[in-house]
Amino acid sequence: MVNFSDYQFAKVMDYPEDSDELYLFDFSKGYDADFIRKKGWGIGRYDEYRTNMYETSLFKNERNLHIGIDIWAEAGEPIYNVYDGTVEYIRDNDNPGDYGPTIVMKHKFAEGMLYVLYGHLSEASLQMVSKGDQIPKGRKIATLGTPDVNGGWAPHLHFQLSVIDPGKADMPGVVAPEDRDQALEQYPDPRLVLGKLY
Repeated sequence: MVNFSDYQFAKVMDYPEDSDELYLFDFSKGYDADFIRKKGWGIGRYDEYRTNMYETSLFKNERNLHIGIDIWAEAGEPIYNVYDGTVEYIRDNDNPGDYGPTIVMKHKFAEGMLYVLYGHLSEASLQMVSKGDQIPKGRKIATLGTPDVNGGWAPHLHFQLSVIDPGKADMPGVVAPEDRDQALEQYPDPRLVLGKLY
């Protein structure tokens, strides 16, 4: 496992520095896109059981434990690479409820590899980088997508870590409750990279 405290990471978006200015959503009580849009910058928690949110066939009414962090903002907001790395996978996951345009970066550390998924991007994001590109930390790699391209969600970034190569531009952003222990081991808390967002 990477000792994250040994490394300096770039900010992934231009959200407010003061975490008090980031609205902390509670999706255990359900999903309301209109309410989200009124709040401006907001955070969706890691390791949160969410109700009445993942209702498309993609989730089969079985998966509702969120294992990434969501950063809610306006469509078009820039997204930055958090650490020097390589564009490993890129794809438009265009199913209803899915990630839409997605980029996965691979980062090499002394302790091993880490894969980072950026989901719910704009279509233009898939032209901003190419598979194999070497991207320094802090460089803009994407922008947030609108609901018509990002899987049907209010605009936000789904940011997720994986200690195992996902093999494609996809990771299960929510899992079934019985898979929680294994998922939290494979997909560590993004705050290890993003810092204390809540």
